[in-house]
Amino acid sequence: MAVNATRKGPQRALFPTLLWHARGILSFCTGGRTAGCVTILRSLAIATFILLSPTSPSLAQLAQEPTQGESAQTAPGDAAAAADTAIRYRLEGIFGQIEGLSSVDVSVHYGVVTLGGEVQEAQLASRARELAGSLEGVVAVNGRIMVETSLGERLEPVYDRLEDRAAQALSYLPLLMVAFIVCIAVIVFGLYLASRSWPWSRIAPNAFIADLLRQVVRIVFFVIGGVLALDILGATALLGTLLGAAGIVGLAVGFAVRDTVENYIASILLSIRQPFRPKDLVKIDAFEGFVISLTSRATILMEVDGNHIRIPNATVFKSAITNYTVNPQRRFTFQLGVSADSDLDLALKIGLETIAGQDFILDDPEADAWIEELGDSNVVLYFVGWIDQSSTNWAKARSEAMRLVKRALESNGFSLPEPIYRLRFDDDDLKSALSGFSGTEEKPVEPAPKKVREETGIPQNTDIDPSLQRRMERERRSRGRGDLLSETAPTEFESE
Repeated sequence: MAVNATRKGPQRALFPTLLWHARGILSFCTGGRTAGCVTILRSLAIATFILLSPTSPSLAQLAQEPTQGESAQTAPGDAAAAADTAIRYRLEGIFGQIEGLSSVDVSVHYGVVTLGGEVQEAQLASRARELAGSLEGVVAVNGRIMVETSLGERLEPVYDRLEDRAAQALSYLPLLMVAFIVCIAVIVFGLYLASRSWPWSRIAPNAFIADLLRQVVRIVFFVIGGVLALDILGATALLGTLLGAAGIVGLAVGFAVRDTVENYIASILLSIRQPFRPKDLVKIDAFEGFVISLTSRATILMEVDGNHIRIPNATVFKSAITNYTVNPQRRFTFQLGVSADSDLDLALKIGLETIAGQDFILDDPEADAWIEELGDSNVVLYFVGWIDQSSTNWAKARSEAMRLVKRALESNGFSLPEPIYRLRFDDDDLKSALSGFSGTEEKPVEPAPKKVREETGIPQNTDIDPSLQRRMERERRSRGRGDLLSETAPTEFESE
């Protein structure tokens, strides 16, 4: 390496001299001196061999290495031109690999790129400018690209894309068939499983919940079939997009039908808990009547008057429910007032014996009576009796008990006084009121006594009205499969 370093200077100086002599030899040979030309060429070959020896730099290297003065003069311009050429070649290569940009013309001068030509879409021109500006060494980009306005040229890429997509679809056709077959097989299996009565009718407390479970199974297998088909096609990313869109749509729909969804969920809970059975007499909030049916949205009651009451299930679920039919033993109460100077012990005894002696009154629990309060003109007695409402009408039993106790008390000399009011007048007011009357007072005409029919002591019929039972049965049959209640399923009170 040291030898090369020491000889580099003389050999570089020798190379221009050798080139000058070579030019002279060529002119000498062209003049017709053939013998001398051969001798000179031999000497020139020996000199060239020395220059190309391993201990000396190559002739090409000496030719490429300019002198110090020449390098200082030519380096800036040559470097800029080389950089511009490299940028131009690279952009042309990039545009040639991108569809729609191969017709773009590129020129570079001192790092400033000028783009020309025509493209079919404005997006392609923007993309060409972005690519040119992203290269290292580019100072600025002049966009002179024109957008093609010819209809045929503009539609050509559309036709190309459609053709490519059609070819891609045809190549995907066997895979699509496999995915479709797998999806259909999974869905058919889910439908078959949901159509079976077992195990849904066994694990569900009623038919409504069993149908709900079957519907859930169908939806689950539909989703599984779709996921498997997308996985076969390699489009599982699309599933996330679909689920996200479905979530947004479901949220919007949920807010829009919030009351309907609330009633539906309440119907599920009510059908599971069953706080009442069909034909039970209940009081829900301020409504009282017999239960006709429980639908997926509302509870239907029928009043004693025959009117139908439709209560939303959400209201039923959140309200206090009084069920009069759960316990067949039901108590009735009433009050009677007797004169303040009456024998109260005897009055209580007579009334209690009268109530307890009726056939529709239960011995256990026993009837009872007590003094409720002392009024201004009477003493209020409170009587209590129990009946079996599965065979006795509560309202009729209470009515007969009041009638028979009143008759028994009056038969034994007790009076049931009406309210007595005391009026107070000042002397002046009384004199002015009496001043208009004459001294003679007319004798009032007493009305003829009315003939009062003696009240019977035989109790009236207190059985349950059969026509009401028939009307409830008719209403129940008209509901069909829409009823979520079961007469045999355990109620909320029995499960606890």
